[in-house]
Amino acid sequence: MTEPDLLLTAIVPTPLKETYQALTDPAALRVWLAEHAEVDLPGRYEFWGRYTPDGAEPHQRVLHVDEHTIRFAWTVDGVEATVQYELAEDDDGTLVTLTHSDLPSFEEVIADQAGARGALQTFWSLAIANLADYLAGRELTPMVDFTSGELRASVVIDAAPEEVFDSMIQPEVFRKWFGAKVDIEPRLGGRFAMGGFELDPGGAKFVEFEPGRKAALLFADGETTSWELEGSGGKTRLTMWHSGFDPDNPPYAAWGGWLGGIAGLRRYHELPGRHSIWRRTEIAGVPEGMLTIDQ
Repeated sequence: MTEPDLLLTAIVPTPLKETYQALTDPAALRVWLAEHAEVDLPGRYEFWGRYTPDGAEPHQRVLHVDEHTIRFAWTVDGVEATVQYELAEDDDGTLVTLTHSDLPSFEEVIADQAGARGALQTFWSLAIANLADYLAGRELTPMVDFTSGELRASVVIDAAPEEVFDSMIQPEVFRKWFGAKVDIEPRLGGRFAMGGFELDPGGAKFVEFEPGRKAALLFADGETTSWELEGSGGKTRLTMWHSGFDPDNPPYAAWGGWLGGIAGLRRYHELPGRHSIWRRTEIAGVPEGMLTIDQ
């Protein structure tokens, strides 16, 4: 197998056999992974639809299957790569390791020059987070709709708006649920820099900032990420949206990153103790120290 450009290891709360079933049952795949899925192993493992990059039709080809491994080729934008799920038993359930080879460079993804392939890293991060929640019987986080020019999502979090808002603007807490280093100046006009101010001294700027209610970040390219919080019965409806982008080239990779983060935000507030599912995350080309794992 080619050396992977992406490696994600997560813990899910079910035995290996049940986890394998969720990875191979097409009905389950249609819940946590894709709009459409058809599986007939060892010969067929296909998923496609609006929640899949370059998903107008299936582009997967099975390479290897055994009782703890599924490996397949996946062609996106004409480039074939190798994807593998590998399962291992763990005292807390099952370790799921996802690898993906032949991905665009980190620089290409950041510059929004990688097409559909640029969204694969965040596609898998969100998919594995949804797999874990699916197996735990929890509500899933909305997926990226790769056919839509509207980047908007809404979730309900079992915590008060003030608590949710604070966890989104306090850097030491943000790192715990998002899984990446961030520096934040929590005020109107303050800076927000994924990767830290050393990597991005200018950062985005808060152009709206109402504690417990809403905030908006304006990025250097003119795009804006906004969120609003509405409380009811001790819970919070968080609505997030992204705007100001070229409608012919929506930033699906970045939007998938925010949605994967929201999955972590929900777990941070709703699950006691060790809320993070992640045991290992590696993305080729990402600056050292940018990715974090809360243990």
